[in-house]
Parts: sequence; C-alpha cells; structure tokens
Amino acid sequence: MKRFIALLQMVLVAAFAGQAVAAEKAQLQPQQWQPIQEITIAGDIPELRGMPVSPDLPVVNPAVNEGYLQTLSPASYWADLLTYSFFGMIALLALFVMINGKSKLHGGFSGNKVDRWSGMDIFVHWLGGIACLLLIITGLIMGAGRFLLEPNMGVSHWVGVINTSVSLHDMMAWPFIIGWAVMVLKWLPKQLPEACDAAWFAKAGGYLNFGPFKGQHPDAGFANAGEKLWFWTFAICGALIVGSGLVMMFPSLVETKDASNLSLVLHLVSAAIIGAFAVVHIFMATVMSEGGMECMVTGKCDENWAKQHHNLWFKQVSNS
Repeated sequence: MKRFIALLQMVLVAAFAGQAVAAEKAQLQPQQWQPIQEITIAGDIPELRGMPVSPDLPVVNPAVNEGYLQTLSPASYWADLLTYSFFGMIALLALFVMINGKSKLHGGFSGNKVDRWSGMDIFVHWLGGIACLLLIITGLIMGAGRFLLEPNMGVSHWVGVINTSVSLHDMMAWPFIIGWAVMVLKWLPKQLPEACDAAWFAKAGGYLNFGPFKGQHPDAGFANAGEKLWFWTFAICGALIVGSGLVMMFPSLVETKDASNLSLVLHLVSAAIIGAFAVVHIFMATVMSEGGMECMVTGKCDENWAKQHHNLWFKQVSNS
C-alpha cells in the first residue's frame, strides 16, 4: 500500500511538473510577428512583416540574388524611404502653398457646368483611389511601423495593429487591381503626348503666382502634361505593384527565390513612387486647384475652370 501511495505521489508530481513546463513553454513561445531580420539566411527572403516566406524556392543565380538581399537588408533605409516619400511630400507641398498660394480662378466661378467625367469614371476612380490610399497607409505600417510605432506601443497592441494592417492590405489589393486596370484601359486614349505638353511643363502649368510665370496658363487638352505624367506613373508603377504584390501573396507563382526577392524590391520602389505622386494628385485636386475637386464628385466642371486649365479641350467641347 505504501508503495502504491508513493507511486501515486510520483505520478502526481510528474503531472504537475509537466503542466508547469507546458505553461512555461507557452509563455516563451515567440509572438506571431517577429522583427524584420537584419541578417538573412543566404538565398532567403528578408522577413518583412506580413509577407509570406517560401523557403522551398531554389536560388538559380546566387550572385544576382545576393544583390537583391543586399538591397533589401537595410530595413531602416526602406522605412525612411516609404515614410519620406509620403509625409515628406506632404510637408513640401504645404510649404509650397504657404509661399506660392493657391491657384484661383481668375474670373471666379461662372455657374455654367461642363460635362467632364461619366458616372463610370467617377466610380472606378474612387474604387481604385480609396483602395490605393489604404494600401499606402497599411504599407507604411508594415514597412516602417517597426521603427515608428512599435517602440511606443505594447506588444499586444502592436500585434493587433499589424494583424489588422496586413489583413486590410491584402483585402484592398483586389479593388485596387480592378480600379487600376479599368482606369488605365479606359483613360489611356486621352493620355497620349501632345505638342503642348512641353510648354505646359516650361510654365509649371500656370500654377506659379510670382515672377514672369504669374498668370501664365499654358494650353492643355482634356489632360494636361502633369496629369499625363501622373497617369503613366500610375499605370507603370501600378503594374509593378500588382505583379509583385500577387507574387508576395502567392509565392508559388514564381519558381525561384531570385524572382521572389526581385518582386519585393520592385514592390517597395514602386510603392514609394506611387505614394509620393498620390500625395501630389490629392493636393492638386483638393487644395491647389480651385474648382478641381468638383470634377470627380459631380462629373462636371465650371466653365471658367475648363477655360483656364484645359482650354483646348473646352474649345472642342464648345464646337461640338
């Protein structure tokens, strides 16, 4: 009987010890989101937050792949690039308005409206535009949040923020892809180069309110040269973002680690460019150009706005 009691005590002690060890192990488990790896395994993808890693992909060209890894390895550099391309551009444009002022309609609002955008145009613009803005914000959190947000947040709060950002980033990819594709295909015929584009850039589009440039409004068709620059930047960088983003969401789409790492480089560079241009686009429509925002809300523009900013197009519309 004594032996039985002693054996039972040993079993109970072992059971409680096992539970304690299990509890300790559970507490020591790493968090779901790990810091970005500053030192990466040869041929492996740097572990950016929220990016699927496929260690099974082979390395075809070690030298090329090593170049990609060296490009990706300074995580703080990419965090700064993404941050400054967005917030730095906001600061520069705010300073520009303080010095230069806004672009006012010389004749004021006429009250006469001109049809400019269709309902379909407005829909796809906001479908892709809102998705693009959310992608930029969540992308900033994923790429730079480690340096800007995590040090000032508790672990549980940071995990919640990064989880939400990754999920929203993946979700917004689909409306962005649809909006991007429709806008590029539908608007491309009106975004081709014209003879007046060089003069538009030479006069800064007529937006400077000082010196010999003041009051100079260069000729422009349906789209001025600045809008065309934004369109082609959006079209090309958008294609790179879509293609590289799909590779990161579905690593099995590529067969080598080289291609997977290249997609990450292209995604980061294109995102920084799109972010900076998106800030300029929003700024021009909402702050700089008086009467500009109305175009993508109602589909119509004021007659004086059309004469001042798109005079060649207005002549065509008036004569038709």
